[in-house]
Amino acid sequence: MPSLNLPPALTAPRSRALALCALPVVALFAVAAFVPLPFTLEQPGVTADTLGAYQGRPVITITGAQQRATDGQLRAVTITATNPGYRNSLWDSLRAWADPKQAVVPTAEVYPQTDPAKAQEVTTQQMTESQDNAALAALGYLKLSPEQVKVSIDLGDIGGPSAGQMLALGIVDKLAGDGRGGDLTGGRTVAGTGTVDPDGRVGAVGGIPLKTQAAARDGATVFLLPRSECAQGKVNTPAGLQLVPVDTLSDSIAALQALRDGGAVPHC
Repeated sequence: MPSLNLPPALTAPRSRALALCALPVVALFAVAAFVPLPFTLEQPGVTADTLGAYQGRPVITITGAQQRATDGQLRAVTITATNPGYRNSLWDSLRAWADPKQAVVPTAEVYPQTDPAKAQEVTTQQMTESQDNAALAALGYLKLSPEQVKVSIDLGDIGGPSAGQMLALGIVDKLAGDGRGGDLTGGRTVAGTGTVDPDGRVGAVGGIPLKTQAAARDGATVFLLPRSECAQGKVNTPAGLQLVPVDTLSDSIAALQALRDGGAVPHC
């Protein structure tokens, strides 16, 4: 049999042992590339103007009090995520991790309920509670009775609690504007995120870097966010988007009034 004339370094016992050990490692990476992983991929989602319509229906309808005509936009912002029943491969996750327009998140953090039907039920319930809280917060700010003024909210297929702040602002703007005959927006396109409780406290929601991208994509120049999430807001912030941190609905309204009047505005 003819000699292969391989270099001594490749025929030494140690080199052969290393080569044999490397085979399982290579096989492991090959399998990992295609085995589903417990991660969810997220990206910027749709935005909805709470002063206007979404999916052909008015977002906010008020009875028991006169609604005013408004200018500008108050956009609730969402993220889109792979569904809880889908498992991404290693390559899917690595590509998303390298893309600033995507995020890789443990599925359990996004969907505590792994069953798709139960997960949808949870997000729908969260949105219903968010709508109720937004109405109570806005009417409480305006010192109006929820027994006399009724607020109906329709955000179509959008679920979860994160639209609360922007819904509350939409209700205030439709009922009272800035209190001086003008609009809260000052004619701008304002976007934002954050839960709201019946007392008007704004809470953290997550996914801020993706939401700022969605906001800028849809024309926003101002982005209202929970103060505790300023650090997230400064990650890949789109050019021309002003971050405004708030703790309460009153903070949000004061900041919008300051923007309109040229006053000092909080910043991250």
